[in-house]
Amino acid sequence: MSEPETTALPETPTDRFRSGFVSILGRPNVGKSTLLNALTRARLAIVSDKPQTTRTLIQGVLTLPHAQIVFLDTPGIHKPDTVFNQRMMEAVRAALKERDLLLYLVEANAPVSDEEREDIRMVLGTGTPAILVINKIDLVRPKSKLLPLIDEYRQLGDFAELIPISALQGDGLDRLQDAIIARLPEGPAYFPPDYLTDQPERFLAAELIREKILHLTRQEVPHAVAVMVDRWEETPNLLRISATIFVEKEGQKAIVIGAGGQLLKKVGTAARQEMEALFGRKIFLELFVKVRPRWREDPAFLAELDWRSAFGKGAT
Repeated sequence: MSEPETTALPETPTDRFRSGFVSILGRPNVGKSTLLNALTRARLAIVSDKPQTTRTLIQGVLTLPHAQIVFLDTPGIHKPDTVFNQRMMEAVRAALKERDLLLYLVEANAPVSDEEREDIRMVLGTGTPAILVINKIDLVRPKSKLLPLIDEYRQLGDFAELIPISALQGDGLDRLQDAIIARLPEGPAYFPPDYLTDQPERFLAAELIREKILHLTRQEVPHAVAVMVDRWEETPNLLRISATIFVEKEGQKAIVIGAGGQLLKKVGTAARQEMEALFGRKIFLELFVKVRPRWREDPAFLAELDWRSAFGKGAT
């Protein structure tokens, strides 16, 4: 994919440069992916108002003149009730290990829940410094209403700092970025200055298709959708992509296709347009919909799907 313009690394001693790994954690739908995109100034993770939009670990790298931050976006912390959800929670637990800093996101417009308290104990129990990030402050009026919530969270544990932000509006992000860098160890960059993510273009394409389905469908459909890229053919002037959308029931298939194929057409058009902007080339996108009953409980299918990179092992 075409990378955004980045600043070259400074020609200064490595002991003046800071770098490190930072995991973004929190309950479902608190804005973790929106924050990753905002901090990296890039479109790396899909976003929607549906819980569990993020299903795997998404790496995003921000390189600045004086620092390099390697972010890791994670699935929402939840009770795993399927094999698929268990794998997502394995990804969350992996993101807690060997990090330099943890960001735990909560919502400014929601009360502190028992689940939140339990998750905070887990995060702080790692011994890794953690910043509590109170997101969605744009939804709170007046701002003075934040003070009791901040005090309540402050009493729950020894956070390195509590920072209110709006990832969507950009409020507080400069302060958050400065707080992150201040807590990273001194050392050289881990990646070249133009490196942005470890995710291949196929993964981004599959995720964009899934995002459009999330935006256009309701009820159980978003949770039952998986996307596999079957064909990836690059020519000098065109990128041909064929992908299969998997659902668990015939009724879900009918919803995704829509009357006269209209919903599937909307998904394809929206995904193709965004891919062309993201990849910087003309794209021919072909979509198919298939029923795969209970795929979230099928370890063999999850292995075939290769859920970590979200495209089929046989894709070319």
